[in-house]
Amino acid sequence: MKRLLLSASALLFVHVLAAQDLTVPLYPSGAVPNYVASGERERRDSSDIHYVSLVQTPEVAVYLPSKRSATGTAVIICPGGGYGRLAYSWEGTDPARFFASRGIAAIVLKYRLPNSKSVTVRHETPLLDAQRAIRLVRANAARWNIRPDRIGIMGFSAGGHLASTALTRFDAGDVASGDSVARQSARPDFGVLVYPVITLSKPVLHKGSRDNLLGTPTDTALTLRYSSELQVTRETPPVFLVHALDDKSVPMENSLLFFTALKDNGVSGELHVFPKGGHGFGMGTGKGAAEGWTTLCLEWMRGLYQQTH
Repeated sequence: MKRLLLSASALLFVHVLAAQDLTVPLYPSGAVPNYVASGERERRDSSDIHYVSLVQTPEVAVYLPSKRSATGTAVIICPGGGYGRLAYSWEGTDPARFFASRGIAAIVLKYRLPNSKSVTVRHETPLLDAQRAIRLVRANAARWNIRPDRIGIMGFSAGGHLASTALTRFDAGDVASGDSVARQSARPDFGVLVYPVITLSKPVLHKGSRDNLLGTPTDTALTLRYSSELQVTRETPPVFLVHALDDKSVPMENSLLFFTALKDNGVSGELHVFPKGGHGFGMGTGKGAAEGWTTLCLEWMRGLYQQTH
């Protein structure tokens, strides 16, 4: 029996290694921006969904396809959770495993949340972590068999808001200062937004996400600054958007606002609105037509780079 248990443990260990290649901290020790030691500890809740809150050490979990199936494309995944917690499995590791199995390197971002006492300037911190993740993946592109010009960002719900912010507010890196990661560009090459929070200034906003990110009472200038539909320019990368018409939490108009801004600025975009699916349908399993969004997304990605995988 003891030998059998040891064998089972060994098999489980191999499975875990195959599922997730490595976990990498975003920042060198002692160099975390917008951080102050508070004594808080990260919390985890594994009920039907594995949730993470009060993130103290931002990091990425890297899922790599085999070299034979790798397309060279990578996507950084931002789980949602209203900027109060992260739906880490449902909107993070589940999508990562799917995309890695299709030849796309998938990197799950465990970003810091603005409701933590360890955060100094609440509204800046999630974006800092997302930008650092893009730079980190680009800096490791050769090591992870990724093309540095094929690194996208994906987000669900409030994670979609974070991804849309990264898509509209980026820089080319600072070659004069910082470590080798900081010198990389923070511009994503494409975006995938799944039932995203977009606006923080119009009636169709998600109030919980806005209040968690900006605090209360909210500053009008900040609500405009973080309304992603107002930040789209001709430099914004191409974006794929998915939403359900019956979404009662984050109305479909959020995606429509962003898509319209893309069109008005001459940026390539694709929007799919499904009649049913509600909010938080994740990969769409059991949600009828919404279950097909991943196939549509893969076709769109292939079209970007004329991939054959």
